[in-house]
Amino acid sequence: MDMFTSEETLWPQGNAPAPPFCDEGERLSVLAAFGTQGLLGDPELKQLVTFAAALCQTPVSTVTVVEETRQRFLAQVGLEVSETPRSTSFCAHAMLQTQPMIVSDATQDERFADNPLVTGEPNIRFYAGFPLVSEEGAPLGALCVIDTEPRPEGLTELQHQGMTVLAAAVMRRFGQRRASEAARSEIALREARLRRMIDSVPGIAWRADDKGNFAYINARWKELTGLEPPTTTAGWQGAIHPDDWESTLAKFEAAVGAGELFEDEWRLRLADGSYRWVQSRAVPVVEEGQALSWFGTVFDIDKSHRMMESQDLLARELSHRIKNIFAVVSGLIAIRSRGREEVADFAAELTDAIRALGTAHDYVRPMSDRRGETLSGLLTDLLAPYDTKGGERFSIKGPGVKIGARAATPLALIFHELATNSAKYGALSCKEGHVAVTVTEAEGQIRVDWEERASPCKTAPKKDSEGFGSRLLRMAIEGQLGGRFKRSYSDDGLDVEISVPVSSLSD
Repeated sequence: MDMFTSEETLWPQGNAPAPPFCDEGERLSVLAAFGTQGLLGDPELKQLVTFAAALCQTPVSTVTVVEETRQRFLAQVGLEVSETPRSTSFCAHAMLQTQPMIVSDATQDERFADNPLVTGEPNIRFYAGFPLVSEEGAPLGALCVIDTEPRPEGLTELQHQGMTVLAAAVMRRFGQRRASEAARSEIALREARLRRMIDSVPGIAWRADDKGNFAYINARWKELTGLEPPTTTAGWQGAIHPDDWESTLAKFEAAVGAGELFEDEWRLRLADGSYRWVQSRAVPVVEEGQALSWFGTVFDIDKSHRMMESQDLLARELSHRIKNIFAVVSGLIAIRSRGREEVADFAAELTDAIRALGTAHDYVRPMSDRRGETLSGLLTDLLAPYDTKGGERFSIKGPGVKIGARAATPLALIFHELATNSAKYGALSCKEGHVAVTVTEAEGQIRVDWEERASPCKTAPKKDSEGFGSRLLRMAIEGQLGGRFKRSYSDDGLDVEISVPVSSLSD
């Protein structure tokens, strides 16, 4: 059987050291990129050195990396120490070779005869080191086997081949570690950049787990509140106005429990003790129907919030003055009719009509207190002033469709306009005329059918042109509510079909 006692081999080796990366600074930079500290005691490397020792029948085998002042054993068999000084290292010589370095008898080799590892423990005599070289050609260390007895015969061909394969396996493990380190570094770099970007935004940004525990809050939190970043929802209490705390906490916990969007407005306590209105919003990251984490923001809306409050105050004041006008008119009627029995009934009816108009005005005015009312209720209030027979001139049928405050304004304008036109030109302009209003809901649409019948009257309803009233209807129905309407006349009346999305009425 052929024996290998020198650096000559029939088996291809790994990468050869490249002069630019044999420079110590460059070499150590590449070595650091492998993160070899994390490979200490690595199970895979341990298996490789165990097999190398068995293959070559030696008491010692190591995977060694050569650092600036020491050689470190990432995995070893037969040695108790984990490192030795670089000055006594055999592997520091082996890693610079283009072929394995085989020393048959270290006592006879002038490079190592006086080496403390030869003259003392562990009494090295035979050494075979297979270079570990990176892809770019940086020498890192060696996979070696050591014997305390000289071996003039060196390694067998099979042992040489096996050690070559094992050294390649070591480098593959190193490569995996390097790729992992590179990926971690890239992720860390991206996260650092992302955090710097998030820290620069004017509002508070945060991330939480699926239970609502906060993993990250940007620097803006402490800048604004002066508090340490909270880790739980309870940690937010010191930064939220006491009057807003319980309400917004309940909303957030409900959103987390349901895995749904959270949005609320509350007052944030600043570091100087003042409060500012903010908008808080959080969205779940959902996979397979399960919220895995949450991302949220808190932005200052104090200026716009206070502006809206001022506008609302002005709107309420104007509304109050308008209602006062109704009251004044009613008062004037009462004063002028007092003591005049011949107009008492007329004055009472007129006062009731003005009072009904004031009730309808509650729906039209911005930020009405009458939120949550139904479309049928709105129709009843609006049409009451035009009914002179105790409800016999109108019929209103349909479900109690809820309407929001914003939708109430265009709806009130629409049906007030229809009723006014009817009183001037249509069914309500004659004593026997009748108006039937039917509300239906289907496929996400609310349909209102307005049907006027004036057949007993001597004159048919007058067809109005595309004037102000028609433009008002079109603007309110199509422009504000996103709906459509159709109007048709007959010899005895008027039919109007109005259709709007359900979502438009809830605004």
